[in-house]
Amino acid sequence: MTTDVTYSAEDLAAFRAAAGEERSRASVRRAALAEDFDAIVEATLEANADDEHDPEGATIGFERAQITSMLERARSEIADLDRALGRLDAGTYGTCAGCGGRIATERLLARPATTTCVTCAAGHARVSRRASAHERVTG
Repeated sequence: MTTDVTYSAEDLAAFRAAAGEERSRASVRRAALAEDFDAIVEATLEANADDEHDPEGATIGFERAQITSMLERARSEIADLDRALGRLDAGTYGTCAGCGGRIATERLLARPATTTCVTCAAGHARVSRRASAHERVTG
């Protein structure tokens, strides 16, 4: 079901501002995490290279993996927000990827990169939880 998805000029400006603010926060987070990652790499170059026998090796490896994961999440968030800004420019922002309906203004302001309405997002979450439960039982 596809519906007419129109928003006021004021709403569109608010969406653009919300996406821009989220993108700025994610960019700051990405930069800080990149600095942290670089510091860990530099510290490992100066430290004992034998992670297996070094009591700090596991901790350093864990920290590096954790920061790598957070850094990838920040990069992904920025890419999602860039796509949202592209949809704003293209006039397709606010159309649910699941049902083609209108995404609520409040949801777009709270989650500027979202591509689904609450109903479709809840349906996806239920399916994901069922699949996870099935994997735990059969896996």
